[in-house]
Amino acid sequence: MAKPAKTRTSSPSKSASDDLDFILHSLQDSHDKNLRYAASVKEMLHFYEQMLLIRRFEEKAGQLYGLGLIGGFCHLYIGQEAVAVGLQSALTEGLDSVITGYRDHGHMLAYGIDPNVIMAELTGRQAGISKGKGGSMHMFSTEHKFYGGHGIVGAQVALGGGLALAHKYNEDGGLCLAYFGDGAANQGQVYETFNMASLWNLPIVFVVENNQYAMGTAVRRSSAETEFHRRGTAFRIPGMKVNGMDVLEVRGAAEIAFKHVREGKGPVLMELNTYRYRGHSMSDPAKYRSREEVQDVREHKDPIEGLKKVLLEKGKTEDDLKAIDKAIRARVAESADFAETSQEPDAVELYTDVLVEEY
Repeated sequence: MAKPAKTRTSSPSKSASDDLDFILHSLQDSHDKNLRYAASVKEMLHFYEQMLLIRRFEEKAGQLYGLGLIGGFCHLYIGQEAVAVGLQSALTEGLDSVITGYRDHGHMLAYGIDPNVIMAELTGRQAGISKGKGGSMHMFSTEHKFYGGHGIVGAQVALGGGLALAHKYNEDGGLCLAYFGDGAANQGQVYETFNMASLWNLPIVFVVENNQYAMGTAVRRSSAETEFHRRGTAFRIPGMKVNGMDVLEVRGAAEIAFKHVREGKGPVLMELNTYRYRGHSMSDPAKYRSREEVQDVREHKDPIEGLKKVLLEKGKTEDDLKAIDKAIRARVAESADFAETSQEPDAVELYTDVLVEEY
């Protein structure tokens, strides 16, 4: 039976013009400046394994792309691992939803989705999570409430607003985590969604993954306002500026943002400052930045090496961490073998999943 439509009878308790207490950084400034999450060693090991899985998986994907086993566009997540792991580890499994752009492999892995079906999708196999039809940019898992993987820049933000509206309509207590990049931050539909999300008090966390370069253009050359966490000010959306290269800080910030949203206080805009080590896509030689710049970030800000240092200080040994790396390399190799030996989709699949069939 269809659920009866709900009508809105109440209006906001106060208008934006009456809200004189709104402060740009109100959400962040009302908490301790130290956002780092007090993780146990067990939790840190889990974060370390997840980030390392994403790193090794993406490295393998790059190799398969070079061999011609992955076609089309392919956007790797190497360098940005702490963002997805830190944020998604704070979600409630089976309740909250996630939507992102085309740099989506890392988000899926951080969600605990089987690397086999992700690699199979990258290589266009029937066993892939989207039956080999979506490839790198269009992966979905409604079972995990992961709604893509979208190729149109910024489109996922508006769709994320719809997911948040569904959470509110169904009164299920869930929230939507909507990722987009610094380049997508200049798209018009992003601000239309900000306006509606604030006006309707939707349970959504907007996440700008600021990796410093929108395709091939530095942020400072393409954006008049480079402090992206300020972009929600006109819509009364509080912002948070977070070090996206520190998984413990990301997790700590997520705890604050998610609590704010779950308490019915409206959306939050988070800016996660991070860095991609590879080009925008596999076809991008990244000549717009120097090798020295990339190397400096790798040596001093790498999220995996940063957490590794903390784990060593907590009593873990180099041998312990090498064993984890060895196991993950074996797991990734297994996913590549699975993909390479899986069947390609039958030709008839060209005509399926195009229209919704009535039952």
